[in-house]
Amino acid sequence: MGGVKLADQIVSQLQRAGVRRIYGIVGDSLNPIVDAVRRTGGSAKGGIDWIHVRHEETAAFAAGADAQLTGELAVCAGSCGPGNLHLINGLYDANRTGAPVLAIASHIPSVQIGQGYFQETHPDRLFNECSVYSELISTPDQSPRVVNAAMAHATGLGGVAVITLPGDIADEQATAEAVPFTPVTKGMLVPDAGVISELATAINDAKTVAIFAGAGAADAHDEIVELAERIGAPIGHSLRGKDFVQYDNPYDVGMTGLLGYGAAAEGIEDAELLLLLGTDFPYDQFLPNVRTAQVDVRAEVIGRRTEVDIAVHGDVKVTVQALLKLVQPKKSRKFLEKTLAKHERLMTKAVGAYTRKADTIVPIHPEYAAAVLDQQLADDAIVTADTGMCNVWSARYINPTGQRRLIGSFLHGSMANGLPQAIGAQFAYPDRQVVAMAGDGGLSMLMGDMLTPVTYQLPLTVVLFNNSTLGMVKLEMLVDKLPDFGVDMPSTDYAAIARAMGWHAVRVEDPKQLPDAYAEALAHRGPSFVDIVTDPLALSIPPKISSGQVFGFATALSKIVLNGGAGEAVAMAKSNLRNVPRP
Repeated sequence: MGGVKLADQIVSQLQRAGVRRIYGIVGDSLNPIVDAVRRTGGSAKGGIDWIHVRHEETAAFAAGADAQLTGELAVCAGSCGPGNLHLINGLYDANRTGAPVLAIASHIPSVQIGQGYFQETHPDRLFNECSVYSELISTPDQSPRVVNAAMAHATGLGGVAVITLPGDIADEQATAEAVPFTPVTKGMLVPDAGVISELATAINDAKTVAIFAGAGAADAHDEIVELAERIGAPIGHSLRGKDFVQYDNPYDVGMTGLLGYGAAAEGIEDAELLLLLGTDFPYDQFLPNVRTAQVDVRAEVIGRRTEVDIAVHGDVKVTVQALLKLVQPKKSRKFLEKTLAKHERLMTKAVGAYTRKADTIVPIHPEYAAAVLDQQLADDAIVTADTGMCNVWSARYINPTGQRRLIGSFLHGSMANGLPQAIGAQFAYPDRQVVAMAGDGGLSMLMGDMLTPVTYQLPLTVVLFNNSTLGMVKLEMLVDKLPDFGVDMPSTDYAAIARAMGWHAVRVEDPKQLPDAYAEALAHRGPSFVDIVTDPLALSIPPKISSGQVFGFATALSKIVLNGGAGEAVAMAKSNLRNVPRP
């Protein structure tokens, strides 16, 4: 092989496959790979950039966001033992999202494996559950095929592939030719004609039909809207489906579930037939017991959340195109009109409650802060949302345009994802506006990586919802009839911390200052930070509340009063009363 080291061969394979950057932290066992990346000359010379983050979890989240948004292979890396173990949380998220990510987990010297050596772990075993492929490279002869197989699995199946690479093996001479990796263009899965006919008959026979769509309907927006028009069906969506079906959609009725809003819950519950299109919505307690048809390219997820009467294995787009040739227009529009009217009332009275006349209320309503942000975002902005209350505010107040993207840890539910995903998004799209909606709980977990955007002068913006509490956990405790405990944090001036780290930063306590603070931050050509002091007692109320949930909330408030927290209980009730859905 002409004196080529294995590390150089591996990096060359990645480069030829289109990889442009690797997120990670350098370390002894990983040094051969890092040095091979250096020798490519970086992206300025057509090579690969090494993106130096401060925590490997950030590397994995950034790579996951990069891959999720571009649809292309993204790479992260960690040194042996603790280094690559830090990747695992972000890799779980990427794998559950279906993002094509390749992780390089470097390993201890090969001769020491199995001897309890310093920093010894077994990455080829540890990453099995959060990957579609995980393999140890034990010889240079084996390496080219393993690397190609890893890339094929990540891009072909959609998920994480892990290669475990001992540092001494990476430093050896390459001995086998590396065949160029050929990516596969995925085709469309056409469902069985008989099943399509069965589904069309069921739609024609049902008096009322509702649609609930997810991320699997990403390329079927126009077809779904046309189907809804023809059969008079309201369209609800999951959080991951929001980007793809809500915009330019007169039949949208919002989301159901814990983060939900609008009339989606009522719309899908009252229909005779429910169409689940490209969604593996996990909260089965929010899915109604009605006749159900499910369409998905992944046969293994059909029927695992709710009982399915008609199972359609196929792409949503081709399925709906076939249905449009067979379904008959429904004469009655009463169900659709009733659901849309209900949705309008809920959006005006409940979801809109915190955004009206809120520019004088202190502490700032987080809903108002999100609504004002939405007005200033670019049409093609990329928004990342921390897990918790930021998921709620982004879901309810950040409106899709068909060009915007909203991503988060929507399936894995990890804290601290907002900033790392924004880093990956900004590297992937350096000319697009990128905004992280972060909570103070999430941001403080990986706050060291606030240095990464400064290092690379990334023009991303962090909007911090600083309520000094873990708001979603507080709500969970109240619903479970428990007084909130252990969720509050000391009030912290994160804007001062951000300025000390090199960010343009402003702290906002007066809601009237929000528009100007946002405008200045979004116009800044470098890392910008808006620290918003928000109401810690503003909690998310689902659009469909059970008597048990209300009882739990009331019981917990009673316990707070009995424990001497009467003032807190009254303030909490006042902060949330307007957000309780009403008929």
